[in-house]
Amino acid sequence: MRLIKNIKYNEKGLIPAIAQDDDTGEVLMLGYMNEESLRRTLSSGEVWFFSRSRQELWHKGETSGNRIVVRSVWKDCDSDTILVKAHPTGPVCHTGNKTCFFQQLTKQDIETNYQREN
Repeated sequence: MRLIKNIKYNEKGLIPAIAQDDDTGEVLMLGYMNEESLRRTLSSGEVWFFSRSRQELWHKGETSGNRIVVRSVWKDCDSDTILVKAHPTGPVCHTGNKTCFFQQLTKQDIETNYQREN
């Protein structure tokens, strides 16, 4: 098995992977990949992650049918983050939302949380 060149995984063998809608530029989700899930993503044309909670490979959309179809895969300048530009076939978030990023934080949220801590 050949290694994927010049990828910097963390101490747990994982790398953050951002899925982005290639048509709109919208960030869909953030997951983590190990070398095998990155290899499967590159070879299958669909996104695979490594589930940190279940400690197993996770084919995104395998249960729901809402897959993320890969258009291109990029690494950042430090080779420690992956960006997958893709086409979602349906809602990406387990809540049924198009993206996992649908809960905007505001200045009021930050001040409220800060006041609770002090």
